[in-house]
Amino acid sequence: MMKAIELRAKDRAALNTELSALLKASLGLRMQLSTQQLADTSQLKKTRRAIARLRTVLTEKANQK
Repeated sequence: MMKAIELRAKDRAALNTELSALLKASLGLRMQLSTQQLADTSQLKKTRRAIARLRTVLTEKANQK
């Protein structure tokens, strides 16, 4: 998971690519949780927060222009 400072250095295309990857990972984790296969449940929280951090940076970039 990247920090917000590192995310701000990237362009929108890279951020959108990373966002889609995190959303897919989140879906996979939720499926594992529902089928009792997820061993580390803290991954859900970490992924959810990383998605929120990425969306925040994307919104900041959109509001700058």
